[in-house]
Amino acid sequence: MTDEPAFRSVLDMKILVTGSTGLVGKALVTVLAKEGHSVCRLVRPNTNANDDAGGFNVAWDPATGELGGAAVGADAVVNLSGASIAGGRWTGKRKEELRASRVDVTRALIAAIEKMNAKPTAFISASATGYYGNRGDEVLSEESTHGEGFLADIAREWEAEALKAEKWRTRVVLARFGIILAKQGGALPKMAMPFRFGVGGKLGSGKQWMSWIALEDVVGILKRAISDAAIFGAVNVVSPEPLTNAEFTKELARASHRPAIFPVPPFALRLALGREMADALLTGSQRIIPKKLMALNYSFQFPDLASALARHL
Repeated sequence: MTDEPAFRSVLDMKILVTGSTGLVGKALVTVLAKEGHSVCRLVRPNTNANDDAGGFNVAWDPATGELGGAAVGADAVVNLSGASIAGGRWTGKRKEELRASRVDVTRALIAAIEKMNAKPTAFISASATGYYGNRGDEVLSEESTHGEGFLADIAREWEAEALKAEKWRTRVVLARFGIILAKQGGALPKMAMPFRFGVGGKLGSGKQWMSWIALEDVVGILKRAISDAAIFGAVNVVSPEPLTNAEFTKELARASHRPAIFPVPPFALRLALGREMADALLTGSQRIIPKKLMALNYSFQFPDLASALARHL
């Protein structure tokens, strides 16, 4: 832990961001740059970064550990690297890519920062609610133990690499993202598509819990985590109102002005994605509450699903 003040509102902080071309990264960089911060987008070779988001590119090669000199003197690092979990079937090769893009890249980033004389005061690293595994109706907070399965194993290793920054007395925040809802990408457009054609419905039994969060709240929470010394360790980046899949589906159908009468049986999901992937992403259950954020009185822009869908559909 550091001795920084409880909440820093200082403008023009120097902030390094990995994963700046992703859904969360683009949104965060845009907001930070507009607020006057110096945002360094760590860009790997052959990556097309979006200049419209603001900030500037800094060369970053996880394979060699090479990090451009412009990164020196950063006040904070936001590590959002990670290939899409739902970007393809979980073959052995794909699973290794998912692990390497999180665990190995975070390890390389820590090693690169360790070479700097001046260390950042905060290291904010993405994680995921997959850390908890499939837990049925159990109410889960940051104090809950990790679960079992591929996603839980990756999240545990991912977080362990990020926590190595604590040896510099850097404040580490592990942002465990739930299902992120946004109009321009992420899970929502894919979930909404069947409803637009009138064939939407619950997945499997519909009894599995879904822990979600609007993109605007993800950005707000990350901004708060960068500057607020009261935030450290694991943080559940989810709304305060998790819903069962049946409840989520009902709200989505209402917002889409379409019926929800075509449930998808588990065998069809497993046929499409494979048993392990379907069970982890679509029928697994995680009833998660943002206990730390609630204790800090974080004000959610979209605390309930109806308001989030009204904004993003």
